[in-house]
Order: sequence, then structure tokens, then C-alpha cells
Amino acid sequence: MSIAIAPAIEPGASCSLENYLVLPDRTMDGRIAAARLELGSRAVILGHHYQRDEVIKFADFRGDSYKLSQEAARTKADYIVFCGVHFMAESADVLAHAGQQVVLPDLNAGCSMADMAEIGQVESCWEQLVSLGLTEEQGRGITPLTYMNSTAAIKAFVGERGGMVCTSSNAGSAFKWAFQRNEKILFLPDQHLGRNTAFSLGIPLEECVVWDPFLLQGGATPERLRSARVILWKGHCSVHQRFLPEHVDKVRERHPGIQVIVHPECRFEVCQKADGIGSTEGLIKLIAGAPAGSKFAVGTEIHLVNRMGKEFAKENKMVITLDDSGCLCTTMFRISPQHLCWALENLVDGNVVNRIRVPEGIKHWSRVALDRMLEIA
Repeated sequence: MSIAIAPAIEPGASCSLENYLVLPDRTMDGRIAAARLELGSRAVILGHHYQRDEVIKFADFRGDSYKLSQEAARTKADYIVFCGVHFMAESADVLAHAGQQVVLPDLNAGCSMADMAEIGQVESCWEQLVSLGLTEEQGRGITPLTYMNSTAAIKAFVGERGGMVCTSSNAGSAFKWAFQRNEKILFLPDQHLGRNTAFSLGIPLEECVVWDPFLLQGGATPERLRSARVILWKGHCSVHQRFLPEHVDKVRERHPGIQVIVHPECRFEVCQKADGIGSTEGLIKLIAGAPAGSKFAVGTEIHLVNRMGKEFAKENKMVITLDDSGCLCTTMFRISPQHLCWALENLVDGNVVNRIRVPEGIKHWSRVALDRMLEIA
């Protein structure tokens, strides 16, 4: 039986993406390195912590979405190649200086959480809150906050109504800032981060209500909405929601003395059982600052956990996933070495593919919402 072998593509030759996708991963490394060398300082590659190893090894900067966007804006690169997901590339475009162009190697790399808050749904929610007398159009009565994991349109919506963007590490400060302005908060789009943050500030669960965008008035009564201090959008991270309280119990049984640390996008019940809660960067710092011999079970994306397991093993620290069937970020995984190679070789040839461009009006108010976050840092 004969085996068909895909024809090679000459490095630097502009070609359709389909011709790259049939080539094996191992053939991409040399070509990616060559394209990076030729582009030099004109291009910067960003790699999110959840990105696969075969791609993130080429990143000039690693980190979470906001840190990466800041790093790129500080460079003089003409091209920002973001190995992440769509909302991250949008944020990079919002923060980029004039002349910088943002490229997302695969336009299908979205975020399920960000997709759970569509701008039309959010506008409808706000109109219903206005009709109930809970807020005014420009935000007096309720302060809207959105997590970084949201579309530029949502960020702009929040910015125009007196709110701000937050990250998982500064959500508590954002809540305090919001409560100084109004008695209520509308938090988008991750209900778990919102609930965990509210509870950490002493707000009882009964003063939080979930807004379901597919139900009239979010599925809540006017009385419930009026009594709540925090209205949580019904959204979640498909990776972090998979962790359950029983995973915490089981890992402690198998590994006595292990510390369980989780991301605040995890369920409330999981966070309550954990020894520590932290953002992606925060989890890394917790482990880095621990003494040799420490053991950690981490509730976050599996690529990051496995990478930390290898790196911290050199310091005699054990890092394992909270759940053996730990989930990868499937949308982040869409970006492959083939996508990265295709994007870079097209840039070498002067072709900007998959450019992410946020409209100026949305960019303005998104920037306002992001700048307010910087003010509380």
C-alpha cells in the first residue's frame, strides 16, 4: 500500500493555509525560526500560558492576556502575533500604538466564556434593568464591570456606562471601586469569578443573583434583582468549571500534605475547599515561592500545569493537576505550529493575514474601561 506524502512548501513562499495544515508539526520549527530571524524586531510573538508547548516555545513573551498586550505595546514591533484567542488579540489592538498591526494565527481561536456574553444580550439586559428602575442609561444605579475575558464590544459597553475592565488578580479592587460609585454591580461574563470575588469581600451569596440572558429579566424576579448587590452574568470557563469539590477530596487522600490551589474561575465550592486561590500569574508565584519539597495540586488549564510540573521538578517541587482528566483549552489549542508558520511566512512576504482590527468607536471606550483599571492598580 502506498502512502501519500504531502509536498513540501518552500520557506517564504506565500501559500494558502490549507497547504500548511497537511504538514507534520516537526517540519515547522526550522521554518518558524527562519521567519522570525528575517522579521527581526518588526514582529513580536505573544504566547498565552495555556498555549500548547509546540507553539509557546517561540514566544518572545509569555503571560496572561493583559500582561501580553501591555508588553507588545511597549515594543516598537510593527506586527504583534498573538498566540492566544480572539478577545486577547482585540485587547492587544486596543492597547497597541499607531502603526502596530495585530495578527491572530487562527481566527477560529475564540473563547467560550467571552462568547457567552454577546453585545446584543448585554444591551437587552441593561434595557431591562433600566425599565425596572434599577439603573439609568449611563450607569447611575449600577456599575458594570467586565472581566478581561470579554469582547471589545462588551468592554466598550462597560466603559461608556462608567464601568471598567478587571483581571482575575485585581477583581477585588475593581469591586471596591465600583461600590464607591453605586450600590450594585453588574459583573460580566464569568459568574464564578464574580461570586468568589464578592464573597471574599464579605458579600453573602444571597446578595448575589445570576442573570440568564435567555430568560426574561434574567430569570429573576424584580424583588430579587432589587435586593441583590451583585448581578452575575450566567457565563463560565469551560476548563475551570470542570473542577469539582470531590476532586479536592480525592487528591488529598492520594497525596497527604498536598496544597490545593485553584483559579478563581473555578466553582465557589471548589474555591472554598482550596488552600489558595490565584490568577494564572498568581498560581505560578505561589509555587515559585514555596520551599523545596512542596506538593501542589493545581486547578487550572492542563498545558500550564504540565509545564509547571516539568519546570518546578528541578526545584524538587511536585505540581500535578487537580483532576487527572484535566481539560485543555480547546479554543487556544486551535493555534498550531502550522498556523504560526503560515502567519509569519506571509509577514515575511509582506502579506498581513488574519489581522484583528477593532473599530475606532469601540476601541475608544474599550481603552477608557482599561485605563480605569490602571488607575486602581
